[in-house]
Amino acid sequence: MTDAPAVGFDLDMTLIDSRPGIREAYRALTAATGVFVDADLAVSRLGPPLRTELRHWFPEDRVEEAVTTYRALYRELAITPSLPLPGAAETLEAVRAAGLRIVVVTSKLGRLARLHLDHLGMHPDELAGDLFAEGKAAALTEHGVRWYVGDHVADMVAASTAGVPGIGVTTGPCSEAELREAGAAHVLPDLTVFPALLAEIAVGPGPSAG
Repeated sequence: MTDAPAVGFDLDMTLIDSRPGIREAYRALTAATGVFVDADLAVSRLGPPLRTELRHWFPEDRVEEAVTTYRALYRELAITPSLPLPGAAETLEAVRAAGLRIVVVTSKLGRLARLHLDHLGMHPDELAGDLFAEGKAAALTEHGVRWYVGDHVADMVAASTAGVPGIGVTTGPCSEAELREAGAAHVLPDLTVFPALLAEIAVGPGPSAG
């Protein structure tokens, strides 16, 4: 870990809109396995680990097979259609301009997250994958994250567990009320207003809950 503090970000529905590609991957999974997955429903609740979603559709003894098949399809189908969410590029630029580092901590498998980031020209200083809720906290602490930005209540749990302010964005499945109830110090409609917030909170040597 370097001396410079960091801002941490979730990936799906925080920095990127991965729904178009994930929808295609789930549709292809249905075709490959013969097990129906409602792709539109699945992409409406992104955030938890892949296995959590697949258990809604597959019997337990087929979940690992489905994970392997899906991830192979994902690499082929899901990367290119995904887009940066509004304000994401400007947010990352603002973090850099403030002399802070960028850390992405996501429930997505690290190698697949890296494909998304590379495709969209987003280059965090650190990437930690396959982590969810409290499981993200150790990575946040290890990489010197002072604030953690996410769209899911589990991201606010991660921030709270790590002892840092959570910043919620309502670009994912969770409402402002849900994010605040989960402990968010701030809730934003999207990342377009994050640079202004960062200018307020990134003052002095430590984090501020605002």
